[in-house]
Amino acid sequence: MLVSTITAAHWTAFLASIFLFLALDLGVFHKKGRVVTFKEALGWTALWFCIAMGFSAWLAYSPSFAASPGKWQEFLAGYLVELSLSMDNVFVIALIFQYFKVPSQYQHRVLFWGILGALGMRAIMIFTGIQLVHEFHWLLMVFGVFLIYSGFKMLTGDSDPPDPEKNPILRMARKVFPMTKDFHEEHFFIRHEQNLMITPLFLVLIMVETTDLIFAVDSIPAIIAISQDLFIVFTSNVFAILGLRSLYFVLANALKYFTYLKYGLAAVLVFIGIKMLVKDWVEIQSFTTLIIIGTLLGTSIITSLLAARNPTPPASPDPESKH
Repeated sequence: MLVSTITAAHWTAFLASIFLFLALDLGVFHKKGRVVTFKEALGWTALWFCIAMGFSAWLAYSPSFAASPGKWQEFLAGYLVELSLSMDNVFVIALIFQYFKVPSQYQHRVLFWGILGALGMRAIMIFTGIQLVHEFHWLLMVFGVFLIYSGFKMLTGDSDPPDPEKNPILRMARKVFPMTKDFHEEHFFIRHEQNLMITPLFLVLIMVETTDLIFAVDSIPAIIAISQDLFIVFTSNVFAILGLRSLYFVLANALKYFTYLKYGLAAVLVFIGIKMLVKDWVEIQSFTTLIIIGTLLGTSIITSLLAARNPTPPASPDPESKH
């Protein structure tokens, strides 16, 4: 049962604020395609993080959640999980841009529309998932087993990036629409001799969208394990996804230093999976969940940064091997 008293006015205000930010982003700050600098991306990342923390503070003190004071903790835990899982997505997006040789000044436009589409897809998945869990409680067990499997697969499975040539949606787009050979600035479609043609940038957008859909298969069950409040799950997803655009330009060239992050993410998925499996017998409080997730992710990130600063020197040759 949902104990929060979120009304249509709350939803309207939240969605209107998000669309206002997006309109300012694309229509004012990035009206023309240009290269996003590291300093600018870092500033946008900090801004979105501060907005998310401000929203968390509103959840903590809002009368709408007076009957359920732990909702802000659920939001923070879900936000951390979604943001952390997005780091893998950042790496794959970087590979997609590299594969298609997307000029730097066009990448922001692709991420903007790609993430806007991701918001719509995730909204459908979140609403459907929560409704199914409320209707069929045993699905929590299924999600729990799936997350534990995903965690172990993250450690032992193949880490090969998706192959664009094997993407069925991409192949279908090439068959349905005639395509130009070159980029046409930041346009996804152009008119050539009164024929509508797609540009390679549109194929990149399709790859970004389908990649996010694949990552959502793991992340949506993970956040539903933390909260079944539709408002909490959706807003934590939105803030994590919106921060992903600027986070890409901050981390795209630095992810190689986060060598131990996958261990932290795998541990988080396994922990959340176990939390779902034991939910009917052992109730792990929201604050405890937040502390455990933060500790696992923080430890893996700090360990990665320390390892990057102090790389293991290559083994010196055995002097006796020369004889």
